[in-house]
Amino acid sequence: MTTTPATPRHAHERHTEAPGYADNKADHLARLHKIEGQIRGISRMVTDDRYCIDVLTQISAASHALQEVALGLLDDHVRGCVTDAARTDAAHAEEKFVEFNATLRRALRL
Repeated sequence: MTTTPATPRHAHERHTEAPGYADNKADHLARLHKIEGQIRGISRMVTDDRYCIDVLTQISAASHALQEVALGLLDDHVRGCVTDAARTDAAHAEEKFVEFNATLRRALRL
């Protein structure tokens, strides 16, 4: 008999505990603030009519930096939320797995 995986709840219902990234929150915020600065710099480059390739290079760097933050958050989620759910409740673990799988699919655009 096959079972249908649990459907993830709405974002505001996902958890009541601290987020999986709580231990790394300061690091994630520091990286995001740096990325904000990169984005402002890219805007200035366009305003100043900088060379296309230079602007594209900076956009690529900012995109990569965001991807690194996303990977860090995914790692925190798996090590925290998913692992905790797997240890405590099989149904909750399945829900977390489905949620994580959907997130990966969105990230990879599959």
